[in-house]
Amino acid sequence: MFFAKRDRYVKPDGKAFWVMVRTAKSGELVKVRLSRSSELSPSKEGYYVRKVIIAPDSLDRAELQIWFDRRMRPRRKAIEGGELVPIKEWS
Repeated sequence: MFFAKRDRYVKPDGKAFWVMVRTAKSGELVKVRLSRSSELSPSKEGYYVRKVIIAPDSLDRAELQIWFDRRMRPRRKAIEGGELVPIKEWS
């Protein structure tokens, strides 16, 4: 049986996805929840989400965009003002 490769940055969790962002200015880590039912919008490719992230301590700002296919698998990611942290580095 063929298993799809898991995404390095987006972690599925029931009715949501989780990502972690490191802000560019201060390096603050922010864990972000993306709700499948209320935050993902239909698109030509499948689904799309755009989220503005404000770090709670430093108030740094980052903007995250993720495009998903019709089976809600992440296909493309873009971030301004920060970087995505790989799941294996979360702790």
